[in-house]
Amino acid sequence: MHPAVAVGLVFGGCCSNVVFLELLARQFPGCGNIVTFSQFLFIALEGFIFEANFGRKRPAIPIRNYFIMVAMFFTVSVVNNYALNLNIAMPLHMIGAGSLIASMALGIIILKKRYSVSKYSSIALVSLGIFTCTFMSAKQVASDSSSDQEDGPQAFLWWLLGIAALTFALLMSARMGIFQETLYKKFGKHSKEALFYNHALPLPGFLLLAPNIYQHAVLFSQSELFQVPVIGLTLPIMWFYLLMNVITQYVCIRGVFILTTECTSLTVTLVVTLRKFVSLIFSILYFQNPFTGWHWLGTAFVFVGTLLYTELWHSLGSLLRGRGRPKEQ
Repeated sequence: MHPAVAVGLVFGGCCSNVVFLELLARQFPGCGNIVTFSQFLFIALEGFIFEANFGRKRPAIPIRNYFIMVAMFFTVSVVNNYALNLNIAMPLHMIGAGSLIASMALGIIILKKRYSVSKYSSIALVSLGIFTCTFMSAKQVASDSSSDQEDGPQAFLWWLLGIAALTFALLMSARMGIFQETLYKKFGKHSKEALFYNHALPLPGFLLLAPNIYQHAVLFSQSELFQVPVIGLTLPIMWFYLLMNVITQYVCIRGVFILTTECTSLTVTLVVTLRKFVSLIFSILYFQNPFTGWHWLGTAFVFVGTLLYTELWHSLGSLLRGRGRPKEQ
């Protein structure tokens, strides 16, 4: 598949996925569990049919390694989605979802890696950006608290728990990335296989969340009816949002997977970074999320730092210099 098609899948799938997630979270902030379960079930069924060949294909990587990876992946997914129920606004959730800082820190500690000055500078920019956005969000929550003496302190406490949840998910996601890196070096890259097992093995774990999932399934069924365009099917609108969220999540993940097989890591990182930026802009403008000038400054630090991390400027400079040289005979 052409890389341009993969880029289109990433932007189309991931950006629209954020829209449907926010439509769900705005109506039912605690619906993260049913959303995560639906995504896992859909991707696991697709992988069972097309990757595992109905269970007849043996995994290339020993299954015990997938159990470790799955424990991390399941925890990150559930905690990230549950953070939406802890007074965390969607823009802050999107900014805090990146694992650049945590990946570098754990890479230094666990893998004994060393980085260039530009890499450390980029991390400083990203750290400053996230701190700015977090601090300004804290001021907003504190301001809301002062206007409501009864519910304010409790709301601020939930916000602190939400920040703690995002931080935990950030570190766990980075640790999972390092585990995957060492695993792929030993057994080779099997991203599609890993995608299937990461979504299939955790499914029994959702039994622990069954009451919450059932509660939101009932709430979704009680939402207003909606007629799906073109096919004319009528169903509760929250189920339609959930269906579209699951489909766009699958398109997003498949797009990233195709991109990793067709393009360099620099291109993948750049595309994912720009996708986050577009999603953030759309979320703020379309849903009118509160975002001050300080938030914009923090966001700029985050994305400039991420672009600096990818060494985009150095690569462009090398490309331009290469074009300016005469061809060798």
